[in-house]
Amino acid sequence: MSNVLTYEHAVEVRELVKRFGAFTAVDRLDFTVKRGEIFGFLGPNGAGKSTTIRMLCGLLLPTAGRGTVAGLDIIRESERIKTRIGYMSQKFSLYEDLTVEENIAFYGGIYGVSDARLAERKAWILEMANLADRRHSLTGELAVGWKQRLALGCAMVHEPEILFLDEPTGGVDPISRRNFWDLIFTVAGAGVTVMVTTHYMDEAEHCDRLAMIYGGKLIALGSPAELKAQYADAGQLLEIEADPLMRALDVLAEAVHDVAVFGTTLHAVVHAARGEAMVRTTLERAGVAVRRVEPIAPSLEDVFVRLIEQADRQREEAG
Repeated sequence: MSNVLTYEHAVEVRELVKRFGAFTAVDRLDFTVKRGEIFGFLGPNGAGKSTTIRMLCGLLLPTAGRGTVAGLDIIRESERIKTRIGYMSQKFSLYEDLTVEENIAFYGGIYGVSDARLAERKAWILEMANLADRRHSLTGELAVGWKQRLALGCAMVHEPEILFLDEPTGGVDPISRRNFWDLIFTVAGAGVTVMVTTHYMDEAEHCDRLAMIYGGKLIALGSPAELKAQYADAGQLLEIEADPLMRALDVLAEAVHDVAVFGTTLHAVVHAARGEAMVRTTLERAGVAVRRVEPIAPSLEDVFVRLIEQADRQREEAG
């Protein structure tokens, strides 16, 4: 890793666009990633997260806009960027017929790591990923969680300044996901900037800041606490148990600011000082049985659902 980091932001994009024919996958994104932070890129499948990451890593050319990674231009200096970053794709990209050690050595060779330094990096990766006892195992024989650990280690073999993780825990069980995030904290604690895409709300809570993307557009930016505080400013959030649930949804859609289904309950935003009583009365007058109405603190999922619904309404209004 370079001893002197001269850039102000680890990542900076301005009006970034990527089109595939008539389809716009990324639509005028603007954001910066601070050096040393864990930056989450949150959105549903197809939102444009992976396309953005691939442009930042020099794997795709933008249609329009500009950006820098580690102070380097993503259009003119894409090959130099590849030497300064680590990239882990959502699809497992290691060689399953090689052992754990052999995969580390292979990627060390690709990145031009010297033999002496590679021995040190291999020892660090095996300890960091808790793979020392599996160093001679064929990669194809590892469980998915262990493969992800190895993939992270190989992405770090050349000591990158910035690490891009594209849906790194997809298809991994909850315990393995938690263990993988422990590794992310370890890497970030060593000063590496981490940009991670995810659609898991619990993972998003671990990030220093989040960019929420939907339909290729940036719909929110801030820390988890800031985004939830902005949601709370819109009114009081109520959780409602009622039967029939969908009838309750239809009734409240005409009476409150926002309402959405969350599992077997509804979450509704109300402005009235006596919002709980108003909701209960409205539902009961419509013949809906109300089991429970109580205020709750908003979650990131509440924030994201509300922002998506707002984006959909804006699209409908725009025709």
